[in-house]
Amino acid sequence: MMGKSIKELNIGDEASMSRTVTEADVILFGGVSGDFNPAHFDEEYARKTLFKGRIAHGMIAASYATAVLAMKLPGPGSIYLGQEMKFLAPVRFGDTVIAKVEVLEKNEGKNRVILRTYCTNQDGKLILDGKATILPPIK
Repeated sequence: MMGKSIKELNIGDEASMSRTVTEADVILFGGVSGDFNPAHFDEEYARKTLFKGRIAHGMIAASYATAVLAMKLPGPGSIYLGQEMKFLAPVRFGDTVIAKVEVLEKNEGKNRVILRTYCTNQDGKLILDGKATILPPIK
């Protein structure tokens, strides 16, 4: 299974996925990444922060956007070349994150696409916004 080549991509093409963040996700992400910040793991500590409770790693939401790029648009065979992103709101345990990507630019000569990568929560609040540079698969 291969994703879309640059010739198959059009400006404005979109794809998305959603996932609900669980405590298990945060524990597993901490184990894989080595990020055991108390903002994610210690409720007593986290209550004293500006978020007033534990939050998920921001990179969990970012990884959902990565999954959309890798599995849907452009899809399998794509190579990630770069990413800019801003974290705009926290992801809380139990939030459903909707990760979306949209083709913004294509450069057929260099086989590069730039896609907007963004995530909202179940209330439609923008939690992450950025741009990815991708090398789509060559068919």
